[in-house]
Amino acid sequence: MIPEALSPDARAWLAIAGMALATYLTRASGLLLSSRLSLGPRGQAFLAALPGSILTAIVAPAVLASGPVEGLASLLTVAVAAKWRNLPLAMFAGVAAVFALRLLLV
Repeated sequence: MIPEALSPDARAWLAIAGMALATYLTRASGLLLSSRLSLGPRGQAFLAALPGSILTAIVAPAVLASGPVEGLASLLTVAVAAKWRNLPLAMFAGVAAVFALRLLLV
């Protein structure tokens, strides 16, 4: 498919351009389809729950694979986020907790 005469750099740029085009087409088709479809209450509730689910799926393995310091700091972060509903404050509390717990426990 790709001519052998292309240099490795040209092949890399061609691959990057192809992946960018595939990403753009995937996102554009999703936007086009979503503007033409109407969701019921269950579909809207499903989409509303996705950001939290995705964040949990990304963060949970890292927390479970790390040590007790990071686990305790993540519990504190969740508690601060739940109490004050302030993301920057929760992030600051989590980073401060990791820093303090590493000084005390490690």
